[in-house]
Amino acid sequence: MEVRPYVPADRDSCLALFDSNTPGPFHPQEREVFETWLSGNPTNYVVLEHEGVVVACGGYALPAAGSTDARLTWGMVGRQWQGQGLGRFLLMYRLRELGKTAAIVQTVTVETTPESAPFFASQGFRTVHVTKDGPGPGLDKTEMVRKISVCP
Repeated sequence: MEVRPYVPADRDSCLALFDSNTPGPFHPQEREVFETWLSGNPTNYVVLEHEGVVVACGGYALPAAGSTDARLTWGMVGRQWQGQGLGRFLLMYRLRELGKTAAIVQTVTVETTPESAPFFASQGFRTVHVTKDGPGPGLDKTEMVRKISVCP
């Protein structure tokens, strides 16, 4: 398994990962948003490759000025690769990178869905808000937070 920074050539592979999770944790309406976001050459975004195949992707956003809350961005594991620990590996990798690059990070927020919320809860996140039909009709958005440090 190789973790490497996202490059524009990974766009179609990442969109295929998205498609494999629709319907499910992603709403079809979100595809265009994800595609546009990828076109912006995201920073702090990585792909997991297994034998030359992109099997997962995800990233993070550093806190805005004056904030101590980082955010996880567009994390996903291809449907056929789920259940093998890749999601946890990707999450731990991103949390570790946040810890290395931003000593001011005290909390990490993720916006997810009820389908994925139990995974994040098992990794120490707690639900702080649920928005009905958040990403689109029939799919609620669950906002979850995890503390990174106990002291500023």
